[in-house]
Amino acid sequence: MSRSVVVLDYGSGNVRSAVRALEHVGAAVTLTADRDVALDADGLFVPGVGNFHACMAGLAAADGPYIIDRRLAGGRPVLGVCVGMQVMFEGSREPSAAPVEGVGEWPGTVTRLEAPVVPHMGWSEVEVPAGSTLFAGVEGERFYFVHSYAAHTWELPPPEDTFAVVAPRVTWATHGERFVAAVENGPLAATQFHPEKSGEAGLALLENWVRSL
Repeated sequence: MSRSVVVLDYGSGNVRSAVRALEHVGAAVTLTADRDVALDADGLFVPGVGNFHACMAGLAAADGPYIIDRRLAGGRPVLGVCVGMQVMFEGSREPSAAPVEGVGEWPGTVTRLEAPVVPHMGWSEVEVPAGSTLFAGVEGERFYFVHSYAAHTWELPPPEDTFAVVAPRVTWATHGERFVAAVENGPLAATQFHPEKSGEAGLALLENWVRSL
């Protein structure tokens, strides 16, 4: 039986490639901003491209923070990608004429990469923790990144203080400095890279997520 996945359509770019990739791995995909449909789906995919604050403004206009929070409160899976991962934190230092706070599911602030070349654009290795579900079978693969900002620390309290029943699994990557490349935290997972643009490895990761729904 196909798992239903909503790709949240709140004005962020790059949604068509995400829809195609998820369909390729067997999900029944709906691209929508409808709150009830997003709440009811087996999985919610939150894309994100461009400026953090612009993405948050679009997400807020579509009731995204409410949808995400309600799903997580019920243990229903959410996957954020690229800026869709960054917005799960409390905020970002990315410049904006109208800065807004993040969704705040995780503590911490997203900051600019300190590297000789920014943005970080291309294929990079990741450091996967033991027991990862997302990266099962693709632990040694490279994934495709396009970003200038990232979370550089992981500050979540112990599992007993959060919605997770086990300690979060954090994957790291390095571009000039070490940063958070992915997180598996109970029903909330996210990747800084684009799995939908990461070839066979990215498809395998998405398939792992869909199978876990």
